[in-house]
Amino acid sequence: MEEIKNIYKGASTLPSGKFKGELTNGCLILEGGAFRGVYTSGVTDRLLQAGIKFNTVIGVSAGALNGACYSSGVIGLAGRVNLFHRHDRHYVGRTPLRTDKGVIGFSYLFGELLIELGFDYDTFYDPSHSYYAEATNCLTGSPEYFDKGSGVIFEAIRASASMPVVSKMVDINGTPYLDGGCSQRIPLDFALERGFEKIIVVCTKPRGFRRKETESLDPLRSRLYKAYPEFRRALTESSRVYNLTCDRLEALEKEGRLIVIAPSKDLGIKRLEGDMDKLGRLYYLGYSDTDKILPALYEYLR
Repeated sequence: MEEIKNIYKGASTLPSGKFKGELTNGCLILEGGAFRGVYTSGVTDRLLQAGIKFNTVIGVSAGALNGACYSSGVIGLAGRVNLFHRHDRHYVGRTPLRTDKGVIGFSYLFGELLIELGFDYDTFYDPSHSYYAEATNCLTGSPEYFDKGSGVIFEAIRASASMPVVSKMVDINGTPYLDGGCSQRIPLDFALERGFEKIIVVCTKPRGFRRKETESLDPLRSRLYKAYPEFRRALTESSRVYNLTCDRLEALEKEGRLIVIAPSKDLGIKRLEGDMDKLGRLYYLGYSDTDKILPALYEYLR
């Protein structure tokens, strides 16, 4: 593996180890957001350290990768992927555009990097707990949930995190898929419809954030996805769907039905953020926000 010069200067402080303990009944929902997902890495590492590993995890886009690392029980793994390798030419940038037809090098990530960093496949595939990745079906415009026993889970994670415009559609069993966030950024209904009594939602935008809603799609996306009318519809409606979901999250949290963990401050992180100090601060924001909420979380989970 090549030496990466531009890494987070506090990389040596990242936690490490392996989860040891009993699984916690409940569903952990992980929002995406590209490199804003580094916040989630801090959250999930602190959860594992605190002995909280949910028996069901669903992730979208960057949340799908975070969720897989969390499900493998390796503390610090997701953080090391992005805080060590954000500027790895095989992972992000022009090389993946050639090798993977997108800005993220999933072939390198799944074929080499995760193995090198210690991803525990045996724990990940252990049938005692469930993991799902959400991707958007480009033919129907609807979210679909792939479980780890599907035989295509890493292709599903690739699809879930393949951003529109800058990524090629991912073919899974003859059907094209893209970023799960195109149809549903926070799969709340996944947990509610399955009757989970305990639900934790990790968001990558501060509380109160809402997206600007539009009535039509921009010309570039309209042209690119001309042959996929339902996918275009999903893109057009995505902000409205997101805002409605956030409204529901707030209401359900007030009722004590679920707990939301979200950034306590806005660090101004871009989707493809390359400032390693900012990404490091984002990771530790997730870590500290989770640390502060642990007493309430333990009480909720009792």
